[in-house]
Amino acid sequence: MKKPAFLKQPMMMRVVYALVPVQLAAIHLFGWRVLALVGVSCLAAFLVEWVMIPPKPGKLSQAVWVTGVLFGLSLPPTTPYWIAAVGAAFGVLFGKMAFGGFGRNIFNPAVVGRAFVFVSFPKEMTGHFVPAFRGFPGGFAQWSWESLKELPDALSASALNVVDGMTAATPMWSWRDFQHVTPLGDLTTGQIGAAFDYLGHTRLLAAGSAGEVSAIAILIGAIYLLWTRTANWRLMGGSLIGAVGMNLFLRNLLGMEAVPPLPFTLLSGAFLFVTVFMVTDPISAPRNLLGMWIYAIFIGAMIVFFRWKAVFAGGAGFAILLGNTLAPSLDLWIKRYREKNKAVKT
Repeated sequence: MKKPAFLKQPMMMRVVYALVPVQLAAIHLFGWRVLALVGVSCLAAFLVEWVMIPPKPGKLSQAVWVTGVLFGLSLPPTTPYWIAAVGAAFGVLFGKMAFGGFGRNIFNPAVVGRAFVFVSFPKEMTGHFVPAFRGFPGGFAQWSWESLKELPDALSASALNVVDGMTAATPMWSWRDFQHVTPLGDLTTGQIGAAFDYLGHTRLLAAGSAGEVSAIAILIGAIYLLWTRTANWRLMGGSLIGAVGMNLFLRNLLGMEAVPPLPFTLLSGAFLFVTVFMVTDPISAPRNLLGMWIYAIFIGAMIVFFRWKAVFAGGAGFAILLGNTLAPSLDLWIKRYREKNKAVKT
């Protein structure tokens, strides 16, 4: 069998390197099963691209590893392996190869795969969130929550068993359904999992998707991407501006109390993860600088809007898909406007 050849894409490999702190944090918080989940996602993404790669250039893109890692880390920690494989394969096939391969796709393949499994398997995708392991060595000494026979001592007082933990609410769901605000310190480190009381009933807080809960790890990756000039700072900054602006507009100006406080908005859910690693995807983002600002601000604002109005508590992935749809038109509109303005001046 012929050994597959890869296009040399140093920029894409730097994204993989930037995800290393996020991956290590995910293992610490949820156990080694997260690494297996990412491995299954990478393998499925690789096989689909290998089978579907077009004659030109005839080489696999190293970007396929970015897709696999991002998709795997965007899943709940105890997601069934078959769902990880199906989602990664779908994302590469219909989010990338259907458009002709790397560089021709308008959608981020990892987001396409995540949206597909969320819509197709809603029960599995919302019922496999678990609390994070606390302390050291944490998850480095565990395979996953599924391997536990009883809850750790830190949660034993809640009188809940592991099955209850499997159906616990994430910070975003807990805010929307129970008005429970997760401590900002826990959101920063990712060590989320304390029991809380709501109307006399004890509930257990789950931490969210594997790679999205540790703000520190994500910010380390962001610093590396910006320092190496791998990611465009305008895309990160625009997403932040959009989220801050929409949050302040809805909560402070219009008085919508269902919208969470600004620090909670920025640190909870997938906002930081997608802002650093997905909004900055150079293939699905606009090419011109003005378009980048509009695109990123739009996505940041839509994340907050979806969290407020949509039936699901997150919405980051769907906001990015809307932005991906808009990106080619932004490039075209801005180009035509400038050409028309230039023609008028001459």
